[in-house]
Amino acid sequence: MSTATSDQLEANSSRNGALSALSAYLLWGFAPIYFKLLNEIEPGEILMHRVIWSALFLLVMIVVMKKWSQLVTVFRQPKILLLLSLSASFLAVNWFLFIWAINNNHLLDASLGYYINPLFNVVLGMIFFHERLRRNQLIAVGLALTGVLVQLVALGTLPMISLALATTFAIYGLIRKKLPVNSFIGLFIESLLMLPIALIYWFFFVESSTSNMALNSSSLNFTLIMAGLVTTAPLLLFTIAAKRLTLSSLGFFQYLGPSIMFLLATFYYQETMKSAELITFIFIWAALALYTLDSLRKRA
Repeated sequence: MSTATSDQLEANSSRNGALSALSAYLLWGFAPIYFKLLNEIEPGEILMHRVIWSALFLLVMIVVMKKWSQLVTVFRQPKILLLLSLSASFLAVNWFLFIWAINNNHLLDASLGYYINPLFNVVLGMIFFHERLRRNQLIAVGLALTGVLVQLVALGTLPMISLALATTFAIYGLIRKKLPVNSFIGLFIESLLMLPIALIYWFFFVESSTSNMALNSSSLNFTLIMAGLVTTAPLLLFTIAAKRLTLSSLGFFQYLGPSIMFLLATFYYQETMKSAELITFIFIWAALALYTLDSLRKRA
């Protein structure tokens, strides 16, 4: 293969990765509007529906795309299945925290978590992929840490929801990046691994008035089933992007999702913000601005 052809393929891969990342974070940014429609349902029950219908949607996609042979290949590799079990665990925790935050009026905390997440990606990229951090990137990470410490000092508590969301999703992205598994196949297996727990929860533990779908309105059932599509679409786009971009580049696009969440929380849902929380956001924004300028200067 010629150098020119190789460069063209790399450029196409990067462009497709960038478009996938952009689409994923736009969808994630507006996802709270969807989950607010299910505000009266417990987060655990919503998570259950996310898992069940995600698995079904992905199964249909695998059948349509004729990826059975790839699925069988993965099932013959216990080490990969074990790592997918690990990534599924982090993903399930992240899904639950995200739903809980939205439906308990903590969308600002979710926004902060996903603002912090790109900087977590930078650090993980440095640790696991030996991606070197330049001086301004190190300063950016320091600014973010300072912003978190402001809340600890001023409010006497860490932004635990934000940190948990950032940590679980950063680790999930790290695991998926290291796995040589097709995006559809990997996400389907993760959903399949969660499925038995979701079904057991549905049949034996859920006691809400909405747990019996035969008694629900058709509009509510449609909304619950659509949890699968709302879940799988951005995640598939994210895993495609994670394969084609460096963790540092992927982090660049993650500003979009939390920015949309922040605007929704502040101006549409009118969540209150303490002064210490605002200062934390300002430090995080400054860190992201510095990191972005440094990345743009490097590419110029």
